[in-house]
Formats: sequence, C-alpha cells, structure tokens
Amino acid sequence: MISKSTIDRVFEASRVEEVIGDFVQLKKSGSNYKGLSPFSDERSPSFMVSPVKQIWKDFSSGKGGNAVAFLMEHEHFTYPEAIKYLAKKYNIEIEETQQTNEEKQKADVRESLYLVSEFASTYFQKILHKTDIGKAVGLSYFKERGFTEDTIKKFNLGYAPDEWQAFTNEALKKGYRLEFLEQTGLTIVKGEKQFDRFKGRVMFPIQSMSGRVLGFGGRILGNDKKAAKYLNSPESDLYHKSKVLYGIFHAKQSIAKEDNCYLVEGYTDVIQFHQRGIKNVVSSSGTALTPEQIRLINRLTKNITVLFDGDAAGLRASLRGIDLILEQGMNVKVCTFPEGDDPDSFAKNNTLSEITTYLDDKSQDFIQFKASLLAQESKNDPIKKAETIRDIVNSIAKIPDRIKTEIYIQECARIMDISEAVLFSTLAQINKKENAEVQKQQSKETKTFQVIKNDPSVTQKVDVQYELERKIIQILLLYGNKTEDFEDLILKENDANELVLEPVKHEARVFEKIYLDLQEDEMQFSNETFKALYYTIINTFNQNPDAVIETIINTVPPDLAAEISTILMEDERYALSDWERKNIFPKAKQNTIAQLVNETILSLRCYLIDLKVREFQHKTLQNLADSNKEVLEEVKDYSGLKMLLSRKLNRVL
Repeated sequence: MISKSTIDRVFEASRVEEVIGDFVQLKKSGSNYKGLSPFSDERSPSFMVSPVKQIWKDFSSGKGGNAVAFLMEHEHFTYPEAIKYLAKKYNIEIEETQQTNEEKQKADVRESLYLVSEFASTYFQKILHKTDIGKAVGLSYFKERGFTEDTIKKFNLGYAPDEWQAFTNEALKKGYRLEFLEQTGLTIVKGEKQFDRFKGRVMFPIQSMSGRVLGFGGRILGNDKKAAKYLNSPESDLYHKSKVLYGIFHAKQSIAKEDNCYLVEGYTDVIQFHQRGIKNVVSSSGTALTPEQIRLINRLTKNITVLFDGDAAGLRASLRGIDLILEQGMNVKVCTFPEGDDPDSFAKNNTLSEITTYLDDKSQDFIQFKASLLAQESKNDPIKKAETIRDIVNSIAKIPDRIKTEIYIQECARIMDISEAVLFSTLAQINKKENAEVQKQQSKETKTFQVIKNDPSVTQKVDVQYELERKIIQILLLYGNKTEDFEDLILKENDANELVLEPVKHEARVFEKIYLDLQEDEMQFSNETFKALYYTIINTFNQNPDAVIETIINTVPPDLAAEISTILMEDERYALSDWERKNIFPKAKQNTIAQLVNETILSLRCYLIDLKVREFQHKTLQNLADSNKEVLEEVKDYSGLKMLLSRKLNRVL
C-alpha cells in the first residue's frame, strides 16, 4: 500500500497538462488546452484539459477526471500504478506499507502479467551485461550493429540464453506463476514440459506509450533456417501488435515537438536513428500498418514521413498501408534510401547533419511518389497505365481535404500525361457509391426524425429535478468557497395583516447559503450520485472553507471524479467552437453568482411543491369525498407558497 503522504505529494506535484501532454498533442485554447481524443477516432478536437481546475474532459467518449484518472483510462493502470508512474515522473520517493499475502493474491491478472514482463526485461538485461555468454554473444552483436552502451541501456536491450528452460526456471524460482509466464508468451507449456520461447535470441522489449513492457521482439543469432529471424510475443491481454508502435515511449515528446513522425520497419532502424539524434521515429515492428497504430501517431502529430529502404520489392505492398494514413486525414511524405541501404545502415554510416539534409531533400509528397513509382512500372503498357491511374485516384479519393484533392489530381495529370477532366470524372465515379450511401443514411435519419416529430409518445421529457440538482452541484464546485452578497425576500405581515416580501441582505459563502436553504426546507437529493457529491463537497468546505476544487476531485472515487469533471468542463465544451471568433460573447456566470444560487434553489422549491400538489391531487381521487376538504386546504396552502416563491423569481403564474 502506498502511504497517504506519498499520494498527497504526488497530487501536489503533478500537473494534468504535463501528464496528458506526454500522450496527446495539446494546443492552447484560451486558458485551457484542446486536442484529439485519445479514446476515439476523430478529426476535430473534442478533448479539453483545464490547468486551472487540474481536470480533463473527453466529450467524444464522455470520460473525464484528474491526472490519475487519465492514466487509469488511457494506460489501463490500477490506482497504485498511476500513483507510482506520477511519482517516478516527478522524482517523488514512494513510501509503502507492507502488503499482506492476501493483498498480494488480490492483484489482478493484468498487473501480474506486467510484473512478469518487467521481470523478464530485467532478467534479459542482466544476462546481457553480467554473464560471459551474454557479453560474448548478445553484447558483441549489438556493438557490431554500432549501438553504444548508453543506447543499449536506454532501450533495455537484452539476451535470452540459448537454453530450453533457463528463463522459465529462474522466473519460477523467484515466485512467478507458470500461468502468467504462459499468458505473456514468454514460456511455452506442453503438458508437463515448459520451454523458453525466446531462447538464443537478442531481446527488444516493446514498451507502451507510458513505458511499461507489453511484450518482446527477439532476433535469432544462429544460422537455423527453420527458425524465424524475428519472433514477437504472441497476442495477450497486454500485447496487441496491431495497437503498438515500437519506440513510441522514447519518441512521443520529440514527435510532438517536431510535429512529424518518421515511420520505419524494424527495431534497429528506430534505435540507430535515435542514437544519431533523430528521436521522432517509431516502427510498426514488421507488421502491416493498422488504423490503431496510425491513430496512436495522430494524437501527437498530423505529419508522417514513411522511410523505405532501397529495395523496391516490398514497396507496392507497403503503399496499401499508407492509404490508411491518408484516410485519417494526415499528411504523408515518403523517403527512399539509395539501393542497398536501409534506415539502419544509412543512419549508421552518415552524420546527423547528412541524414537530416538527405531527409529534407529526398522526402516527397506521397501522391507524387506513388504516381512516379507506378508510372515507371507501367509506362509501356496502356492497360497497366490505366490501372495505375485508377489506383492513384483511389488514393486521392481517401483524402478528406478537397483543396488537397484538387492539387493532387493536377499533379497526377501532369505525371501521367492525362487530362484533369478524365481524372475528375474517375474520382466522381469512385465517390459515387460512397455518396449514395451517405444520402441513403441521411434519408433514413430524416424519416426517423419525422416519426419522432409526429409521435408525442416518443418525445423525451426533461428530468427537471435531475437538472436542478446537477446545477446545484455545479455551483458548489465552481463557486462553493466564494463569498457573495445575497438578498433574501422574507415573508412578513404588514399593518393590514397581509403577507408581504421584504428584502434582507446578508453576506455568506456560497456553500453555506445552499446548505442552509436546503436544510430549511428539508430538501433531499433524489439522485444518488449527486447526493454523494453534495455531502462530500459540503464536508470538505466545512472542514476548510477555502478548499480548492483539486482537493475534492483527488479524494473521491473515480466514478465521482469523472462526474465532477463532466460538470465542471461542461461550459468548456463550447470553447471548442471558438464563439468569440464569430462575434458571440457568452455572459460570464461569475458576474451573477448570487442570482444564480437564488434562482436555482427557488426553482427546485417550486418544482418540489408541484410534486407535492400532484401527490395531494392523487390522494383526493383515492379518498372519500368527506376527507377531501383537509387535502384541499393543504393544496391551497402549497399553491399560495408557490405563488410567493414565484414572485421571488419574478415569474407570472
């Protein structure tokens, strides 16, 4: 268990914009930051971060909370894992109380898989650096590749002994369970026998964006033609190869800073580039590029430069993957190296200045590259040329930006020596099916709308009490510790024995005013979430009237923290539309806090009175006629009270 003092220091030191900035490219938007949602596929930002409130809200998925909640949602950390991650980031020493055996057994499967993977990474590094066979075989291989000691340690490179059970036996000896060794794929279990999957291979740990070990890539060093040159961990609860990019942990900050990501094929390509000083580089680890991997990059930058080696044999297959990048609305460039070179060898044999100059000079827009490449393949064959043109236009059709589309059509026409009119016609044909589908869907939605419009039974009613209770929580969260001048209208009897409203002014904290008003009428929250939040907020302010919102959000369970962030960031959602640029200036709420409090409380009172009156009406119908008089008197009293409250609200009934 992590001590409370450590947790408090972590919350005090951590900044939500810094934590989230390691995973999402954030751009300043007024007093807040905005970016693309890391939880859904989108092209317009709906993700907001508030440095003032120290919370975030993702309007596309509905998720929200503080820095810890983000790590739990994005990295699937447990609460202790998130605290440990932040402690490491901000150099805070963790104080832990001793865990009991029962607490250890309660650790979930996912955490156990992480622990096994972390142990394996440490073990392979130890073998590489501390054993004679590791130094002679593994370390010498890495040094032959040109990797320095610092680079080898930075990427946690290791070596698995060329023995059938060396790793498995060591893991079992240290108390790691066989079932987790098998689930991570580190150990192959066949009946009563167990085998090390990666025996005799140099090891490349594959890390998540936060740096946790998800799986491994292993390269064989022998000449066994039956064995695969590279072997990856199998799919598991941790490792999904289609959702992982090798090197993303070390590259994320540089990608966001440079606003560009270099995409290569292999582990050594990434490491060699990084060692040379080009750190914004990741690899798909030999797998075909997937939409999930592209979205991982899209959170950090809109620009990708794909680096190919000089061997054109696999280029055509790779082009299909790049179409996926275009579909995501990203900007793609391509750079090929001289024949016989790949990113690894080119980086190894050239200086940083030479590499950057080459990349700047030789990188070309993807559509230009594809048109040039396919044109060379088909220049003497009219049929192939026609297929090539359609292939290129298919790629152009995937680009959502219409201006870019037209420019690429013009470029394609120039390279392929064909009229723009024909290309635009081909583009129209390709888009025809898609447009038809869109129109069909719109027609369907229109019919659905008409049915709802004409059928009162399906009209969704607003839950007035829910909205008013939510508004009270919002006021407490935004303004609870502020002091305001309130004007209450008190019922008094005048000389003519008539009840009149007299104004009485007094100064109070917002939370005190709300608490006393609700107590006076014995009003209770009907929504359990709001009730829990209400008492948490009131208790916090009673203990410390100057408490700030971060104190509250950091002490409640994740579900309440998410609800708090949703309420607090509701107004920020409209900042995404940038209303001021359209000459629309919303009125600031803080200018009329006292009025907002009074109106909300009075509106809730009026609503509850209406409920009470309807209850009496129902009783009147159920009871006998001789008992109706008493009920009607109560209805009359409540109606009179509502009339007075409505006068306070300046309403006409």
